[in-house]
Amino acid sequence: MLCQECNKRPATLHFTKIVNGEKTEFHICESCAREKGEMIPGTAGGFSIHNLLSGILDFDPAGKSSGAAPAKTLQCEECGMTYAQFSKVGRFGCSSCYKYFDSRLDPLFKRVHGSTSHVGKVPARAGGRIKVKRQIADLKQNLQQSIAQEEFEEAAQIRDQIRELEKEIAQE
Repeated sequence: MLCQECNKRPATLHFTKIVNGEKTEFHICESCAREKGEMIPGTAGGFSIHNLLSGILDFDPAGKSSGAAPAKTLQCEECGMTYAQFSKVGRFGCSSCYKYFDSRLDPLFKRVHGSTSHVGKVPARAGGRIKVKRQIADLKQNLQQSIAQEEFEEAAQIRDQIRELEKEIAQE
């Protein structure tokens, strides 16, 4: 396959970009990739896993943090690990790090997983009770929103749904 840019050299790099859900594939030679400023794996300016993790952790490898608190000031008092060290290593030094880096973890989990709470699958054989409990929790959250918005008729209907589901659990 020839390079899609110059149509002279063989395409040795194959890129797939997804921007706003739109997938674009292009095949170019190394020379054209350098001219376009694309990162070429295995070269001096190429892709590194550190750059990937730094981007996910919202940490600038040059030492500047774009987050709310400077990376140098966030430090675990138990093991002495800084947030900058965590972003380079990719794991905590001790269990207390979770407490000291807590302000940075929710945004990180949201970027990586799309949510800050686990919403995985429920096993089929044990799922009935768990699904009902999850449904009750969701309804309670909706109930609070309805009350806050002063939609009391809707809140009463949600309350009745919660009571019915709680009766189902009590009967099991």
